[in-house]
Amino acid sequence: MFTGIIESIGSIRALTPKGGDVRVYVATGKLDLGDVKLGDSIAVNGVCLTAVELPGDGFWADVSRETLARTAFVDFKPGSKVNLEKALTPTSRLGGHLVSGHIDGVGEIVALAENARAWQFTVRAPKELAKYIAHKGSITVDGVSLTVNSVNGAEFELTIVPHTLAETIMLDYRPGHKVNLEVDLLARYLERLLLGDKAAEPSASGMTEGFLAEHGYLKN
Repeated sequence: MFTGIIESIGSIRALTPKGGDVRVYVATGKLDLGDVKLGDSIAVNGVCLTAVELPGDGFWADVSRETLARTAFVDFKPGSKVNLEKALTPTSRLGGHLVSGHIDGVGEIVALAENARAWQFTVRAPKELAKYIAHKGSITVDGVSLTVNSVNGAEFELTIVPHTLAETIMLDYRPGHKVNLEVDLLARYLERLLLGDKAAEPSASGMTEGFLAEHGYLKN
């Protein structure tokens, strides 16, 4: 688990195809690896990766086909900058929100504008994730815990303060940039819980408008 509070900006040093997937070397910059051991988790742009080698100034990790298919990892190349966070411990401050490191989909930056000393970003999420994104709710963008300022369909707005711009890769975002999105854990579990006994049925893939109407959550 993670908090969505970025600890360092790192970079992709190498990407090596290996048996149908990829092994990646991440240079970790100022991130303290003194307490990291083999098998520990580190979030790279919000993707939970397992350290399999620790050469000193970074770590190697294996990236599965599933991760390549569901994240913006496919756009990475040597030199790409990334947000980094070590897994939280029982004594960590939970400054953001609970983040699993399991990406739900890839979004796109569609607009940005100055807002006093901050920047306003508009992000378009995949349509299937729109139901999990709420006004003033939490969302993780490339591993950064953020508050949703407004929602319009599958698009949502974020206000990024100067400190976050300085400590993450968000200053480099431009329209068209792809980002990893993880919706709030509570929203996903609530959807599953509301299915009740229907969750055990093979066709129970998610909440539908018909299901909500049947159980009184929608009014005609």
